Amino acid sequence: MDIRVERTSLPKAKPDWDNLSFGRYYTDHMFVADYTEGSGWHDLRVVPYAPISLDPAAMVLHYAMEVFEGLKAYAAKDGRVLLFRPMENARRLNSSATRICMPDFPENDFLEALKVFVRTEQDWIPRQADTSLYLRPVMIANEPHIGVRVSRQFQMFIIASPVGAYYPEGLNPVRIYLEDEYIRAVRGGTGFTKCGGNYASSLIAQKKAEKLGFTQVLWLDGVEKKYIEEVGTMNVMFMIGDEVITPELGGSILPGVTRSSVMELLRSWNVKVSERRISIDELYSAARSGDLRESFGTGTAAVISPIGAFSINGELLCVGDGGIGPLSRKLYDTLTGIQWGSLPDPFGWTCEVPL
Repeated sequence: MDIRVERTSLPKAKPDWDNLSFGRYYTDHMFVADYTEGSGWHDLRVVPYAPISLDPAAMVLHYAMEVFEGLKAYAAKDGRVLLFRPMENARRLNSSATRICMPDFPENDFLEALKVFVRTEQDWIPRQADTSLYLRPVMIANEPHIGVRVSRQFQMFIIASPVGAYYPEGLNPVRIYLEDEYIRAVRGGTGFTKCGGNYASSLIAQKKAEKLGFTQVLWLDGVEKKYIEEVGTMNVMFMIGDEVITPELGGSILPGVTRSSVMELLRSWNVKVSERRISIDELYSAARSGDLRESFGTGTAAVISPIGAFSINGELLCVGDGGIGPLSRKLYDTLTGIQWGSLPDPFGWTCEVPL
């Protein structure tokens, strides 16, 4: 695959690596590829980071034909640069694209594009503890057309941002608000995809939660409003007794890469893991009885985000003693150790970027 690289003549000043936060700074370049019906993907290039030119009639603006992904590049202490399970992101991008009637981007080409792009931006990969280079692939329908039909023209781009912790709390437990008015997704819809519409519709509940002093929203199913689905931008897991329970995938929940990695790790440690429906009543009873020992969210941005308390029916219920549980800590340390190359990778999850 031929990827043209055009380097910027005006590199940006690097940020303060010790104060990155999340999604605040963007690197010097971006990867771009175009798709035309009948010709496929073409003109793959890495070019200086710049605004995208769109016709006001571009279909992404009118009909939300857009999907995206999120993954990270990590700087290992031995000088290597590692990606974490990038082929899973390639597969999920194509799964999302299929649902929105967009073209697949070949998985091997996706990986090669990531490698070329990350190699170009290697000076932007932070080396401080708990930092990484966040990568955001996006596919949009950029054909100018008013009228609801499948687009015949698309563009994919990848941008990058050096990041620190996703939540201001870092690894400290967050407080979660149960949302019982709005819904995020239903089976048969787009809940299993990473499309912008899913996140746009969640903002009103997130705004309400933040106003009440909570970090994230606990979403229920869209039919019965009885069963737990996700926590905001993360999949969610509960340790009740000696069993870790996570809501089963059924078309309305995003199949998280970190989620599947956590389940593989837990099973390798002989921890019982169940993917099944879990009702809010079951969670409430477990929290009241003290059987809810730990809870945490899983996702690329935060990796593991311990949950210290839930607001359910106006009652604030602590998880365990409200602190970070030992399993949450072990999962975070192990996953980040593999991602940053400081621990062995028995699963073959990391992929080195040749520099």
